[in-house]
Amino acid sequence: MSIKLYIAAIGVSATPAGCGSTGTNQALYGGAAGAGLAIVADADPIKGLVIGAAGNFFYCQINPKKCN
Repeated sequence: MSIKLYIAAIGVSATPAGCGSTGTNQALYGGAAGAGLAIVADADPIKGLVIGAAGNFFYCQINPKKCN
């Protein structure tokens, strides 16, 4: 998977899945979005899950008002 697709996965995971009142929920929602994007992009869903979970979790920790 190219670096552009990784960046897109992080962006897509963080933006629509930015809900969740706890860090666990934020990571789960981001991971689901990342895995889904990876499946659609014919990439490794495990990598998508990890990138999506981390991306959404850290985005929500940096911008808490946008996630709650």
